[in-house]
Amino acid sequence: MVERSGRTGGAWAVAAALMVGACAAPQAAEPGAEPGGDPATSVRQAAEVLSRAGTSKASTSMEMASGGTRVTIRGEGGYDFRRCTGHLEVVLPKDAAGASEHRPITELLTPGALYMKNRGAGVPADKWVRVDTAALHDGNLVTNGATDPAVAAELLRGAQQVTYVGEVELAGVRVRHYRGVADLAMAARTASPQVRGALAAAAKGFAKDAVPFDAYLDAEGRLRKVRHQFSFANQGRTVAVASTTLLYGFGTPVDVRLPSREDIYAGKIKA
Repeated sequence: MVERSGRTGGAWAVAAALMVGACAAPQAAEPGAEPGGDPATSVRQAAEVLSRAGTSKASTSMEMASGGTRVTIRGEGGYDFRRCTGHLEVVLPKDAAGASEHRPITELLTPGALYMKNRGAGVPADKWVRVDTAALHDGNLVTNGATDPAVAAELLRGAQQVTYVGEVELAGVRVRHYRGVADLAMAARTASPQVRGALAAAAKGFAKDAVPFDAYLDAEGRLRKVRHQFSFANQGRTVAVASTTLLYGFGTPVDVRLPSREDIYAGKIKA
């Protein structure tokens, strides 16, 4: 995707400031010929299946590349797909010189809002930062260094040009691999109310709606892994972002407790 009117460059600036497989070969299968169903339908239903599954553990990875520079931001936590709430500990890479370690950023994901602790310079250590995700030009797809797992799944509601690649083994589980392109505008129109605002913001903030993806579903139709590939222009350079979400440990309890009002930082933060 390419930045519209320079706005998405802000998402790259914030994400940069936050600095943050399949093991068996696919079995032979005719592309697009999924056994027992339509590939696009299977992928578009991923969000609903996760909602029925309830909760899971989650691992995230966000790789950003621009002008020969590549950084990777990683996160670990859990997510409740019924409530669209979760928590992540986001680990930022070392400084370019490799001399400075960053404290992990604690992120609380909720419908319409993102809470971050250890956000960075200018924010007291005991305070949280609250961000309205619908107000972000990328809908928080890349801004916080990790794509909200519910948003990642809901984005697949806009899946088009989907082909069934074949079966692979992922962390000891047989999964079906699908490849296609998600349409941001379509996903925003059909998304659940909890994430519709974020996807609508992303559809407006990016000039191109097409988001290539690889999705992996288990035998129950649960999304186990999804990799989205975003791109946009920033100061004349193309920024490529690959966001990967892994889901496992379904049924694990997930407790998200939001900070009290007095614990939220009211001042300005650096982009």
